[in-house]
Amino acid sequence: MIRNIVKIDEEKCNGCGLCVPACAEGAIQIINGKAKLVADNLCDGLGACLGDCPQGAITIEQRDAKEFDEQAVAASQQAVRAPAHGGGCPSSRALKLAPPQKQVTTKTDTGPSQLGNWPVQLKLVPPSAPFLAEADLLLAADCVPFAYPDFHQQFLADKTLLIGCPKLDDVEAYVEKLTAILSQNDIQGLTVLHMEVPCCTGLLSLARQALAASGKAIPFETVTIGIKGDVK
Repeated sequence: MIRNIVKIDEEKCNGCGLCVPACAEGAIQIINGKAKLVADNLCDGLGACLGDCPQGAITIEQRDAKEFDEQAVAASQQAVRAPAHGGGCPSSRALKLAPPQKQVTTKTDTGPSQLGNWPVQLKLVPPSAPFLAEADLLLAADCVPFAYPDFHQQFLADKTLLIGCPKLDDVEAYVEKLTAILSQNDIQGLTVLHMEVPCCTGLLSLARQALAASGKAIPFETVTIGIKGDVK
């Protein structure tokens, strides 16, 4: 039958996940870092999710689609509520992690701080900051230093740190700021360090946009950190 149904533009979608809890029917999931309509019969076509997409990636179209099925919706909602799967946006899903057994350490075990610049928040760093000259940039998601225990020694050493959150902060402003930093300085390299949750891949996306807009061939690397503190 021909009816209204949501359409998701994958080119615009940055995987933030805000549309997932906005869809009461459970028709949208984050798959491989992108929002997907998982089944036509779960979508009522009313578009409650439209206003929650900051990228404007969701629209309503008319096309041949299976009829909206309330029983299928009820089954989907039950699956989302199941403890084994959790629900809502994957990045804000509440999980209790089991940390390894606490070990007795001394202050010397942690090593010295490797932070070599201030400020570190991307929106606070001026493109003309002196520490950006010939810098090897590390763009890290806010959560990474808390999740990865050896952040200073393994990732921060000899790098200039910039941090941000692609879910909670202004992504367009970040793209503009990072583009200016890359354009106005002789940057030696750019490493993006982000969490495994889907919305955090937005940091990788904005870095690629800024790199392309700068017109420079800067060495680029990306590392994904798991929520249990492992390197993916």
